[in-house]
Amino acid sequence: MTLEVDLFWSFRSPYSYLSLPKAVALVERYDFVINARPVYPLAVRDPTFFKRTDPRFAMYVVRDSIRVAQKEGIPFRFPRPDPIVQNMQTLEVAADQPYIRRLTRLGAAAQLAGRGLAFIREVSAVLYGGQVDNWHEGEHLAQAASRAGLDLAQLESEIAADPDKYDETIRCNERDHTASGHWGVPTFVFKGEPFFGQDRLDLLLWRLQQHGLQERGAK
Repeated sequence: MTLEVDLFWSFRSPYSYLSLPKAVALVERYDFVINARPVYPLAVRDPTFFKRTDPRFAMYVVRDSIRVAQKEGIPFRFPRPDPIVQNMQTLEVAADQPYIRRLTRLGAAAQLAGRGLAFIREVSAVLYGGQVDNWHEGEHLAQAASRAGLDLAQLESEIAADPDKYDETIRCNERDHTASGHWGVPTFVFKGEPFFGQDRLDLLLWRLQQHGLQERGAK
């Protein structure tokens, strides 16, 4: 029986992006699946978060994500533009969030289509890979969706026809994320047990192996 892991993931989180190369490599090597379940970033779920948090937090995330990328050999640059509309001087989060709403709904549509992991991998590489400015314009997202086996225009048409369906999928993801016992992303959840952060994948693999995880093709 193939083991399943839920991945609660945000398009604004650099650590979410940095978790994917190793996560995808593990899925390719071992007989388990990762169900990518996008959630809104903490800045949207709780617009007061950054105002209540020590200002050194954001500075540390920037420094740490850059060095993690360097160590792992992962192309990295913060997205241009930021998926969140936020004044980084005042830390005020705008009420209207067109970029992250579009991305997260698309991620939910890919999840329902059974292509969630492939979609977030390809789209996050466009956002964070350092080769693309203005990722939200032109054909960047369409080409990423195509590489993931999806048609962007079709996804957006389906979302426009029934946005509540995809918003409810996101809300369900967020409820299950909360129920897992953690609030951050990326959080991998196996049998109700959360593994938070890209640096907990080895621990997740160890737990999966305790439940009989085998390499693909192993007899």
